Amino acid sequence: MLKWRGKPIDVQVPKTLSLKVVEAAPGAKGNTSGGRTEKPCTLETGAEIMVPMFVEEGEDIRIDTETRKYLGRDTDGKGAF
Repeated sequence: MLKWRGKPIDVQVPKTLSLKVVEAAPGAKGNTSGGRTEKPCTLETGAEIMVPMFVEEGEDIRIDTETRKYLGRDTDGKGAF
């Protein structure tokens, strides 16, 4: 957050964030034969995004904050590449 005279004037959001999946429908076998198939999920912030079928509840994933797109699993827990 950028402040001027003690008041916030700008907020800079990181390009990527690591967030926990709190709700995701189970992936059904056979749904991937037509290419990349996605399903909706809800993140710990309440945001809903589309993720690949293999993503499960409780996983930490990286998302692009500008496009709200899934980037991959966050295996190190730090949210960084």
